[in-house]
Amino acid sequence: MIPDLRGIRMIWEDKGMKEGNKISLTRKILGNILLILFVLLIIDVVFVMTARINAVVLKKDYRGVFKYQLILCAILLLFALDVRFNVFTRWKRAILKAFGWLLRAVIVLLSVVILFFCGKVITGGMVNTAGQADYAIVLGLALENGEPTPDLLARLDTARVYLERYPEAYLILTGGNADESGRTEADVMRNVLIEQGVPEDRLILEDQAQTTKENFSNIAEIVTSEEPVVMISSNYHMDRAVRNASESGFSHVMRLPAPSGFLTYGANMLSEVVLDLNDFIK
Repeated sequence: MIPDLRGIRMIWEDKGMKEGNKISLTRKILGNILLILFVLLIIDVVFVMTARINAVVLKKDYRGVFKYQLILCAILLLFALDVRFNVFTRWKRAILKAFGWLLRAVIVLLSVVILFFCGKVITGGMVNTAGQADYAIVLGLALENGEPTPDLLARLDTARVYLERYPEAYLILTGGNADESGRTEADVMRNVLIEQGVPEDRLILEDQAQTTKENFSNIAEIVTSEEPVVMISSNYHMDRAVRNASESGFSHVMRLPAPSGFLTYGANMLSEVVLDLNDFIK
């Protein structure tokens, strides 16, 4: 009897396919960790941004950021799923497998870029180089239902402590974007600091700017770009803020990051990544 070689070949190929698709324990563990992290990030982004869009004046701008946040989250989730389940190269047909490898390469490349910018945002908020200066710039943050957010209050607390240490300094409070009552971010910041006992004559308002870049263009009319300044903003915002200041000609910027809320950090960090990528592409 002549053995059925085709059957033996199919069994051998099927066995090789299964072994090729076998996922190592290390990869499973890494994939599970990535899935948990990215799913938590998606949940944070959805809940935080949905609430924020309903509470701020600049709803259109925040909707735009939210849309791109979801795209970045989808890319990271696909990356995690591929690490855990090998989703892109499970097909048997060679052409589909080749297409899967191409998709994997694209997703890995995009994920590396996203994670690189995430790292820049995170590490940028860990550096504190604040020293004595005549001016400290306190960057504003969108009001929610006309009230300062916890992160904005943290920036103001950081500024107040700095002024207590260097009482001869001036705080430049920045931020336009008036709410329905006509109050700007800078107006609200001034009122909070005065209520906390900060002398009004130490406060300078810049209440016309709509963006961080506009803040520094306007501040350049108050402070010369060669003069040392201290930058006070949330830790997740610090990297982009310092870069925008440098692009506006400020040559000596010292960092003083303010703490931010743990439960909203993921959404805020990814917002900065979206804006960083937008600046990079432009």
